[in-house]
Amino acid sequence: MARKTTSLVAFLAFVLTAVTSVILYIAPQGRVAYWSDWTLWGMDKTQWGNLHVNLGFLFLLSLALHAYYNWKAILAYCSRARRLVLVTPASATAVAIVAVTALGTLGLTPPFSWVLDGGTYFKDRAARVHGEPPFGHAELAPLTLLAPAVGMTPEALVAALRQAGFSDAAPDATLLTLARSRHTSPQRILARVLPATPSGELPQTPPPGTGSITLEELCRRHGLSPNAVIAALAAQGIAATPGETLKAIAEKNGKTPVAVYAAIRQAAAPAAP
Repeated sequence: MARKTTSLVAFLAFVLTAVTSVILYIAPQGRVAYWSDWTLWGMDKTQWGNLHVNLGFLFLLSLALHAYYNWKAILAYCSRARRLVLVTPASATAVAIVAVTALGTLGLTPPFSWVLDGGTYFKDRAARVHGEPPFGHAELAPLTLLAPAVGMTPEALVAALRQAGFSDAAPDATLLTLARSRHTSPQRILARVLPATPSGELPQTPPPGTGSITLEELCRRHGLSPNAVIAALAAQGIAATPGETLKAIAEKNGKTPVAVYAAIRQAAAPAAP
């Protein structure tokens, strides 16, 4: 009975841990998930993460019990002519597979880097779809701290929120509190009151995730001409193409993404159509 139960628990925990692993693999970054109130099947990212951790521990515990109940069989895998032999063709192959996977992952070599790139793709795509917060956990910041990050004074932000129907808006309130009381997301609330950025202007500081978007996408968001920006960057000694991310441009030119963003911002005014 105990052996069967242990095996079934290990199997079910493994399947569910695999499911939560895939979901967390494609889920948005935490800052984006909390900002946009991302959910899947009625659960947010924190709940999926908690489920993944506890199911993982359940799988490890059941696996340990499974090994205990089947210890003789495990020893048989490492035995030859009734003698314990740690190095066998099977064990050597297993160690080699694990070692290659670990070294390939640390060295970012294909095909292991493809798995990591896939996760980056899904998270960057989610950031484009759901939007980025002004800074990490902006939904938890009091309006007095959030206002300067979005180009408004605290008084103007509170007044704009009250005018939009959020009568309980106060300097010490947070967007998360306002959002939960109305079953919406912090992102949607701020979008209702945030003044539109004039075409051709970029924020003084790059929003989180800016380094992962392409130059073409950045120009599209802010009404800039990609060709004009590329020409202006070239005049500053920075080579770029529309399809490259700011991070890739920075690495290619020996600069930081922040420095590349500053150069684009400097080029934005004359480059605006």
